[in-house]
This record gives sequence, structure tokens and C-alpha cells, in this order.
Amino acid sequence: MEIRELTCIRCPLGCQLKVTIEEDEINVTGNSCGRGIEYGKKEVLSPTRMVTSSVRVLGGKHDMVSVKTSQDIPKDKIFDCMEEIRKVTVNAPVSIGDVIIKDCAKTGVSIVATRDVEVVL
Repeated sequence: MEIRELTCIRCPLGCQLKVTIEEDEINVTGNSCGRGIEYGKKEVLSPTRMVTSSVRVLGGKHDMVSVKTSQDIPKDKIFDCMEEIRKVTVNAPVSIGDVIIKDCAKTGVSIVATRDVEVVL
């Protein structure tokens, strides 16, 4: 039997979870809502994270644009994803939701802009 203690990040409560792993069974305790159970199980089986960063912009009113993954990616792909993001430069204009990188780090997940950057006139 293995026991892991986690802090749930699914809502602002930050419940202290205890996840017990026994052969084919995973039990989660300490949660205040159902999201804690879901988070605890997912975190021990296949942890994922959203990635946020920024990308250089050429010819824009701002030198950088904030970006994020369009959905969670496997935790072990974060550094590969960041490596791809660091290599990218985009041209202004940029709009919220623009896809900056398709299939980042072969995760099937896109990197999208989270703000507008207008062209410098």
C-alpha cells in the first residue's frame, strides 16, 4: 500500500487529500467536494498541468504576448513544451485565441494567445 498526501487545486479550498493506492484500488479522503476525488485519482494515475508562458512579438505595441496551453498536458511534457515556446517569435497583430503553436511537443494540444497585441504604426 502507498499513501500520498496532496493539496487539491480544483477549487479555492485547497483541501489536504490523502490518496491511498492498493493494487487495483485508489481511495481519496480529505476532500470537501467531488472534484477532490477526481483530482486525487488523476494526480496519481496520470498528472497533467496547464502551461502558461509568453512569446516574443515583432512589430507590436508589446514585445511579448502571454500564451497558454488550450488544455492540460501530461506533466512530463512541460519542459518539452516550454522548449518549443522559447523558440517561437510571432508577428503582430496577435488576437486572443490565435493558435501560436499547433500540437506543441507532440501532445496534440495547441499553444494559444491570451491577449491582443496591436501593430505599432
